[in-house]
Amino acid sequence: MTDKSVDQSKLKIGLVSISDRASAGIYQDQGLPALQEWFGKAMTTPWDMVTRLIPDERAAIEQALIALVDEEECHLVITTGGTGPSRRDVTPEATLAVATKEMPGFGEQMRQISLKFVPTAILSRQVAVIRETTTHAALILNLPGQPKSIKETLEGLKDADGKQQVAGIFAAVPYCIDLIGGPYIETDDAVCKAFRPKNALRPKNPA
Repeated sequence: MTDKSVDQSKLKIGLVSISDRASAGIYQDQGLPALQEWFGKAMTTPWDMVTRLIPDERAAIEQALIALVDEEECHLVITTGGTGPSRRDVTPEATLAVATKEMPGFGEQMRQISLKFVPTAILSRQVAVIRETTTHAALILNLPGQPKSIKETLEGLKDADGKQQVAGIFAAVPYCIDLIGGPYIETDDAVCKAFRPKNALRPKNPA
């Protein structure tokens, strides 16, 4: 049962790496360390994380996502892995199965970013959804499995001078979390500048 004494204003992120071999200890998982490193650099808002390393089993994925949202009360859940066309890739199906709303723009943008690098990005099936309970809601995002692709998808593409050329998906995440009742998220603009309409902006916290 969730501890209701937990500070609900503090961002809580669930990180889920989905891999048969990594969960079996055959090789070192790369997804969770890549996500932890990126969020450590990008976030200026205090945040907590809950991690899961699970196999490519639809029931296990669904169970993990439901637990992270309904019991842990994460505001954002990120998965990595299991989004290709192979028979064992079932992350999108599991994600859609636990959803109350689909957010197709995230998947569209992820593929647009990846297509700048490889034509096989069209084989990726990442989805994004909202899962709602009577008292809580969370955004769930499927990301690629490779650390380089994770970073590119979240941050987008920048030129040699650091100017944003293509927006990463995380630029829209803080405002989405606002809209579903989560805490106000601030980021390091040098890594990923969060976008909000002017009427949704708050003064920046002093450094």
